Amino acid sequence: MDYFKKILRFAKPYSSYGYLNIFFNVLYALFSALSFAALIPMLDVLFTPEKKVFKEPIYEGMANIKDYLQEYINYRVTAYSGDDDMKGLVLVIGLVLILFLLKNFFNYLAMYFITFLRNGVLKDIRNKMFHKITELPISYYSEKRKGDVIARITSDVLEIQHSFLSVLELIVREPLTILFTIIIMFGISAKLTLFVFIFIPVAGAIISRIGKSLKKQSDKVQEEQGQFLSIVEETLAGLRVVKAFNSESRFYKTFSNSTQRFFDYSNKLLNRQNLASPTGEFLGILVIGVLLWFGGKMVLVDKTLDASSFIAYMGLAYNILTPAKSISKASYGVKRGNAAAERVLEILETENPISDKPDAVEKTSFDSGIELKNISFKYEDEYVLKQFNLIVPKGETVALVGQSGSGKSTIANLVTRFYDVNEGEIKIDGIDIKDMTKKSLRSLMGLVTQDSILFNDTVAKNISLGNENATIEEITEAAKIANAHEFIAELPEGYHTNIGDSGNKLSGGQKQRLSIARAVLKNPPIMILDEATSALDTESERLVQDALEKMMRNRTSIVIAHRLSTIQNANTIVVLQKGEIVEQGSHETLLAKNGTYKKLVEMQSLG
Repeated sequence: MDYFKKILRFAKPYSSYGYLNIFFNVLYALFSALSFAALIPMLDVLFTPEKKVFKEPIYEGMANIKDYLQEYINYRVTAYSGDDDMKGLVLVIGLVLILFLLKNFFNYLAMYFITFLRNGVLKDIRNKMFHKITELPISYYSEKRKGDVIARITSDVLEIQHSFLSVLELIVREPLTILFTIIIMFGISAKLTLFVFIFIPVAGAIISRIGKSLKKQSDKVQEEQGQFLSIVEETLAGLRVVKAFNSESRFYKTFSNSTQRFFDYSNKLLNRQNLASPTGEFLGILVIGVLLWFGGKMVLVDKTLDASSFIAYMGLAYNILTPAKSISKASYGVKRGNAAAERVLEILETENPISDKPDAVEKTSFDSGIELKNISFKYEDEYVLKQFNLIVPKGETVALVGQSGSGKSTIANLVTRFYDVNEGEIKIDGIDIKDMTKKSLRSLMGLVTQDSILFNDTVAKNISLGNENATIEEITEAAKIANAHEFIAELPEGYHTNIGDSGNKLSGGQKQRLSIARAVLKNPPIMILDEATSALDTESERLVQDALEKMMRNRTSIVIAHRLSTIQNANTIVVLQKGEIVEQGSHETLLAKNGTYKKLVEMQSLG
């Protein structure tokens, strides 16, 4: 129930719909019970002429309210029909029809209002999850499969709607229907009703036994769904490689193994669920059968109950079966919903280790420089950077070079605060970046990565990602600086051309120049270039390099370089090896040292 309470917090903005639902459910439950009770006077007038009442009864207080109401209705039916029993029959049938009509009308209104609450909660949970997914640090997704996260925001949230929120319809309506029906049943025969109550706990115990293992099975179903969604996501992302290596059959086998497990778990879950309805129905009919025996004995042998009351009583007893079955189904729903809610709340309640301090400052300007002071950092067990120190003065370009795994890209991840340092501090203008808001820190920075990350939208929308209010003239100007305007102008709809999923309609060089245009338009004082040209051919590299040089003028830049030819004009080149600085200086100074940098240059020249 803890998960249920946590999910119900999302219903607060829609509480007015909840109250209206409760109000109409109360009316539904009341008229549901009354519609069967109204059968008694009809049966009395039709089949028991001696029960006709020719004199209006006198009200003698609440103690005799049941007899008074029965006699009053009999009196009205008798007065209306006179000697024509068909008139009385039409009147009572009309009464029963009106009661059933009102019952169903109130049921519709109750369902109408709960729909807004259910769908509103669904919308808000999804929005909250998406906000949380984008807020959580990049490190979170190195442990989670993307497909599993997608499964949680889609199918798990839907499961909450189908199971938990459908229970909201039953919380008031079904228990009240049972309550009002039992009150009227007690009014007709307390002895018979007490006899029924002996059987209800027995039926409940049997039904609860079936439901105990449902949450466990539901957990497995939802986890497996996340698994095969992850396989689909990974296969689509790497489809070129899958096809190039003729690995379709391998991925199909992995996927079909996952769907087979999903098939097995789903069968177990649904078969247990399906057992609930026939079991509940059989137990209900068993109770009705026992009632027929015990009640029939009261009518035929003991003469303590009249036939019309007994027939109406049987209708009321059957009226309990449907809500009782709904409540037993709802209890399974809660168990299934528990598993889904647990997975959804796991994301919603995950603490973000990289969050703003309560007194974090808004940094709007960049004045003196960036300092990395005695920083150490590890992704898991091994330190990637050890007691690392670096100063990047304002207006200068500092290039980081070294072999793969030396910690170059890690520095970009730490300066942008995608990760937090384990030891030491990173300062901008003397202020620790942990003391700034993440938004203001990242507003000072532009990032161009080796992989051009673009979105399935127009060229203009991709360029204006960091400046949504940019005019088309500003977007065009940024594209010109990035050497992208010419190829954009040749696209079918120019700047309004959709570039496809991940920009797949463009070449590698074109995608990279769009990434640079995006950084240019943002116009930040600090640029971070993470191997921005390493994946390009020579001509594309020349165009991109030219664009980068234009962009870096009058800016502070941290350049992570794979191709050393691209960073010869840097003010300072820092050579890294296993997370430590081994050399530092200008291109000419480092060549003259005849050390690690010169070896790297010579290796690339030979290559």
